[in-house]
Amino acid sequence: MSQLTVSEMDATSGSESHQHRQQWLVEQVLDWSGLPVVQVRPTVFMENPLFRTVFSSIAKDGAIRWPFGEAKTSPIAAGDVAAVVEEILADPARHIGRIYELTGPRSQDIAALAAEMSDALHRTVGYTDVPLQEWLDNDLGALGLPDHVFQHISTMARLHVAGRYDRQADGMAEVTGRPAAGVADFVRKNPELFTR
Repeated sequence: MSQLTVSEMDATSGSESHQHRQQWLVEQVLDWSGLPVVQVRPTVFMENPLFRTVFSSIAKDGAIRWPFGEAKTSPIAAGDVAAVVEEILADPARHIGRIYELTGPRSQDIAALAAEMSDALHRTVGYTDVPLQEWLDNDLGALGLPDHVFQHISTMARLHVAGRYDRQADGMAEVTGRPAAGVADFVRKNPELFTR
């Protein structure tokens, strides 16, 4: 399993995180090896620290604080990724050599994401677009992440701003026969994340 944006990388790519680079290299090695593999490439997980900053800002201020402007995202829940992996492991032969890209049910800008969260929470969730460095220092920095994780998540934020997460894929439905859960589903299942 790697990351959806790995599909856009090559040997000279330099804008990705160290973790993205390692994931790309592992995919190359496995391709060269001739081993029977299946590649699973999810987009950003809703449980990712990138989204933890959103949950805490909604709980504290009633608004998503992100430096994304009008960029779009299509997050997926870890449980949906696990369901895909479970299906693959249950019958690996039919998946060998395949690449499955996994996203949430839609790619949407942050205003639409806030509207979906508002519906699920039954209260208004706004969107405050903040400067990237301010967000890195205050919101992401407040999580106290190890350096390599901070570098990876801050790179994911930059790639979001650059439009690299504006993706829609059908890997979830292709493997499991059902669509991925949306952000509203995640919010309804985890309401405690959005309260003080």
